[in-house]
Amino acid sequence: MKKWIAALLAVSSLSAPAAAHEVWIERDGAGPARIYLGEPADAVPDNGDPEFPKLKTPTLFAESRERPAPLTRRTNHIEAAVAGTGDVRLVDDNVFEPWAGEDGKLQGVVYHARAGRSETRHALDLEIVPLAAGGDGFAVLWQGTPVPGAKLTIIDPDRWSKSYVADEKGAIAVPSRGKGRYLLSASHEVKGERILSGKTVASTVHVSTLTYVAP
Repeated sequence: MKKWIAALLAVSSLSAPAAAHEVWIERDGAGPARIYLGEPADAVPDNGDPEFPKLKTPTLFAESRERPAPLTRRTNHIEAAVAGTGDVRLVDDNVFEPWAGEDGKLQGVVYHARAGRSETRHALDLEIVPLAAGGDGFAVLWQGTPVPGAKLTIIDPDRWSKSYVADEKGAIAVPSRGKGRYLLSASHEVKGERILSGKTVASTVHVSTLTYVAP
């Protein structure tokens, strides 16, 4: 259960189910966006991940989070109707309850996700952004600023997975491993109090994913 964020950030204090889970979006062309909660290196169960009920009302948007897309709950994912074929994004800070870290202080998690690589702009606090539209180079940005040495985990269409370290500009080139859907993931811990799920946490782990389909 602890392998996923541990592989991304090596945050040994994570002990909640959040330590093993990601939120990501899949979208094909102009079709609806599909939002998943689970371990993306594994196939999504037909009935959804055991923690899927905790994914309730993510905010998914195209142009602006002030205009979120309507959501429809399916058996193992949440579906969002989005117009056009552009990139879509989401944020959700209410999936898992905060948990006590090894120091006894509360820690929480905020999920960010994006599907598509047609835009070079950022619209999430933590986002994996293409350096060029449709390209294989990406940068990990925290509030628009590159994160030097960020750890980026790549899952290819065959579910092969490997982690890479970004350069001093937070950038990394993703190796091409054939056609199909790729998932990139990064995380960033921020110290400082904030309210999550009605509780004051001492630090927050931000987790961000990006998916795209290579033709």
